[in-house]
Amino acid sequence: MYDLIIIGGGPAGYVAAERAGHKGLNVLLLEKSKMGGVCLNEGCIPTKTLLYSAKTYENALHGDKYGVKAESVTFDFGKIMARKNKVVRKLVAGVEAKMKMHHVTVVKGEAMIQRRSENGVEVTCNSETYVGKNLLICTGSEAFVPPIPGLAEAGDLILTNREILDLKEQPKSLVIIGGGVIGMEFASFYNSLGTKVTVIEMLPEILGGLDFEISAMMRDIYGKKGIEFNLNAKVVKVEGNKVIFEKDGETQTIEGEKILVSVGRRAVTKGFGLENLNVELLKGGIKVDEKMRTNVPNVFAAGDVTGFSLLAHTASREGEVVVNNLTGRADRMRYNAIPGVVYTNPEVAGVGETEESAKAKGLDYKVAKLPMAYAGRFVAENEGGSGICKVLIGAKHGEVIGVHMLGNPCSEMIYGACMAIEQEMTVEELQEVVFPHPTVSEIFKETIFAF
Repeated sequence: MYDLIIIGGGPAGYVAAERAGHKGLNVLLLEKSKMGGVCLNEGCIPTKTLLYSAKTYENALHGDKYGVKAESVTFDFGKIMARKNKVVRKLVAGVEAKMKMHHVTVVKGEAMIQRRSENGVEVTCNSETYVGKNLLICTGSEAFVPPIPGLAEAGDLILTNREILDLKEQPKSLVIIGGGVIGMEFASFYNSLGTKVTVIEMLPEILGGLDFEISAMMRDIYGKKGIEFNLNAKVVKVEGNKVIFEKDGETQTIEGEKILVSVGRRAVTKGFGLENLNVELLKGGIKVDEKMRTNVPNVFAAGDVTGFSLLAHTASREGEVVVNNLTGRADRMRYNAIPGVVYTNPEVAGVGETEESAKAKGLDYKVAKLPMAYAGRFVAENEGGSGICKVLIGAKHGEVIGVHMLGNPCSEMIYGACMAIEQEMTVEELQEVVFPHPTVSEIFKETIFAF
């Protein structure tokens, strides 16, 4: 009898297992593939590894801006991909080591939920039956491939985030269907290496859900770098390497050596016996409350399978909420300060309300914003670079309700804004915080003083 059985070894599952094992629970983790889930093997880590190689190449190409000259700068696509694989293997091994350290039993194989009895929840894997007092479902998500005519017939010309990570050769041209975070990160990577990139997006702007003003600025930057954007465009057909779409009442065609389909992900709720528990679903994912409980007693869900906030750091925190409540610490999941980051060059990061979401909710707010160039460190390290820091402030109490940035290295700075929102800090309270000088993070303080 296990205290906790976890199905899925991604960011929700392995973090929950580690925390539970550390607190003395007897934990079983069932994983059908590789530890780390999509994030570590097919998403977050491999893409960031590729993007760093691209950034290094770009810095070498344009080193003369900093008084450093390099001649005949080249890159080896095969070695870039090989390094990505090495990094992933190292980190997967690290996760496996953590499981051993915290005495988590890991079984590799396909899990199948059988039933809930008086003793607990029964789950089978590799013909063995396991019983747990509690069950945590962390089966994640998968790439959604829309039913576009001709897509299935295009064969290996069509890529998702999984297949594009296994390419052996750099494509000369790439058409990306979907201008969200995943699409833009691959657009950034291949654009840096010289691939002709075209992005087709149904919405009026790329990076839907992020601050509209900053998304538009990002698109402008990459437009100048050579990426072609087609907004308000609906793909109607694929014919071989041709993508046919409608825009402004006209039908247009674009050819690409490869076509990346990146229009979103959907929760994995089938194939592991979920129906045997009569768990309630909501909008394609498992319905949970603020403690990540399902409608079935002692059955929890965390991560992408809930279909709510499909981010690795959200998943990890949700897993922690489950374990905290199981081990006597009252905890609840809050989504008001979940950061979102796009690891392009330059980076985009945001947390809290955007102007669009604030208006939709009828919030009374004010905006303070400054160019990143107000931070001396940014000017020193981003020759000719542009960026912005934008802070949304509640009009009545002066609390920070949203922060959005464009410019390197905002991915490393946004956590400070998360803390400010989580703690409901006011502008006056933040103005009293001492920021190290010179750092790019000072732009946050400079911006709120501009309020």
